Amino acid sequence: AFLTICIIPHYGMQVAFRKGSGNAAAQTFPLETLMSTATASMKECLQNCHECQTTCADMLTSHCLSEGGDHVEQTHVKLMLDCIAACAACVDFMSRNSDNHTLYCRACAEICKACADSCEKVGNMDKCVECCRKCQESCSSMAV
Repeated sequence: AFLTICIIPHYGMQVAFRKGSGNAAAQTFPLETLMSTATASMKECLQNCHECQTTCADMLTSHCLSEGGDHVEQTHVKLMLDCIAACAACVDFMSRNSDNHTLYCRACAEICKACADSCEKVGNMDKCVECCRKCQESCSSMAV
């Protein structure tokens, strides 16, 4: 029997650990396998959240940190980190078909909007703005 399921959305994988003596054996499943039972709108939202999470993480570490200035301003960085975490939580809750996923999607939509607005204001972050707006839209539709 499986003991624990851990979602690793940044890599699009779910890891299931089996009970064992000493070291736990792990199996990984692609994100696509998790989405096989999801509705079309949930699949789209899962994909958008995953894309937003990875894009924001990549932009923060590879773009913002090297640009400096407004790109590393505390409020902006905190919003990006919040966006990354909110998207990860949404992927986790939706991939488990949790009854509470709508609560997380509502929060994620608000956070993604704030992140997109901040990235737009900072400038030269079009990839982030685009994926955050897309995620905001799909999470808003899942939050009803």
